[in-house]
Amino acid sequence: MSILVAEILGTMLLILLGNGVVANVVLKGTKGNNSGWIVITTGWALAVYVGVVVAGPYSGAHLNPAVTVALATAGKLSWNLVPEYLAGELLGAMLGAFLVWLFYKDHFNATEDEGGKLACFSTGPAIRNTVSNLISEIIGTFVLVFVIFYIAGPSIELGIDEGAKVGLGSLGALPVAFLVWVIGLSLGGTTGYAINPARDLGPRIMHAILPVKGSSDWGYSWIPIVGPIIGAIIAATLYTLLL
Repeated sequence: MSILVAEILGTMLLILLGNGVVANVVLKGTKGNNSGWIVITTGWALAVYVGVVVAGPYSGAHLNPAVTVALATAGKLSWNLVPEYLAGELLGAMLGAFLVWLFYKDHFNATEDEGGKLACFSTGPAIRNTVSNLISEIIGTFVLVFVIFYIAGPSIELGIDEGAKVGLGSLGALPVAFLVWVIGLSLGGTTGYAINPARDLGPRIMHAILPVKGSSDWGYSWIPIVGPIIGAIIAATLYTLLL
């Protein structure tokens, strides 16, 4: 499987399950309506786990332009590969958002709250303040990327020789899932913790294209793009300096 295909599939699953849990909580008449923030953050964490498990063996499962840019900035990824990663992440996010709309189409039609419907695609601030919102995305993404640099796939040392290790396979994705979970619980209340430009931009584009009533709030859209990129570059720079 190529990097492009892996990133498309992994990011598609991330958005399908991540925005899917938002739709289940927010849209009118669903079984999970009004089940709350804990459900949303848990769903997003597990969505990350699924995406990483699928794409990890083939592309490293960036699923996030901020992660891709950070790895390139730190010298852990060739800049020549960055466009392929970014293309896969954006296309996967758009496809995942389309599937969420298709899956919950009847509930989108039954829901009158235009802001709630937009929330099933992209993020938005709890209190609109450009500087504060930007800082939130910078800090949230900094935590995500900086910790990812220190996450290593777990293995069991058997004590026989250096090659005698039993990898934990898909369990290696759990630390990243827990990391996203705690970011959502601790730092997600201000902007909805995009911490991923593709996660916000791809679905926002689909919101504008699909027959969903309401504004796509393009005036805010640059914050969940610029903020995560800044946070990622700061994290990569600090990690490199600490080395």
